Amino acid sequence: MEGKTTSKPLSGRKAQAARNDKRILDAAREVFTADPGAPISAVAGRAGVGISALYRRYGSKEDLLRRLSADGLRIYIAAVEDALADDSNPWRAFTEFMRRVVDADTHSLTLRLAGTFTPTEELYRDSRRAQELNVRLFERTRAAGAIRSDVEVGDISLLLEQLAAVRVAGEGRTRELRYRYLALLLEALHAPSGSQLPGPPPSWEEIDRRWTP
Repeated sequence: MEGKTTSKPLSGRKAQAARNDKRILDAAREVFTADPGAPISAVAGRAGVGISALYRRYGSKEDLLRRLSADGLRIYIAAVEDALADDSNPWRAFTEFMRRVVDADTHSLTLRLAGTFTPTEELYRDSRRAQELNVRLFERTRAAGAIRSDVEVGDISLLLEQLAAVRVAGEGRTRELRYRYLALLLEALHAPSGSQLPGPPPSWEEIDRRWTP
């Protein structure tokens, strides 16, 4: 019988480095979501690490912003891939995807960080991958007749940003309100309408261009 493989625990030094990195990233998300112009020293202070420890991991503020954006894209891509893997009910898969993205709060980073740093080619590549998956999920939902006909895939991205903009004192209350408006949004998207939405939907070029400083 084959032996079960187990991952080796990190050494003390590596475990500490991993904990520091998580603290830095959590703090950076909080700091830069509140104020994209905040100095990197504010992140070190929030994380409770020395500035030298931070710079050993991230050589500049831009490196840190790129890492936050890359992590957000990976979370988002995983959410779309999971939705596409669920082929039992297109509308249910779409609504679960929307709830998962709202929970992950990836679009708060888009709202606050777009245009504040120069993306790498890897970030652009992951962004294109996310958009390709967006189109597949949206088109499957529309083909099932589960979403109003005058909505386009670009609308979904900006609607998710609007939900991320809902923020009040207290994480719990913010989450409640986002769920409230997500429920209203999903009902509006799902219901047929006798009137057409005004104006054209946003293009991918309009959405993507905001990341150019």
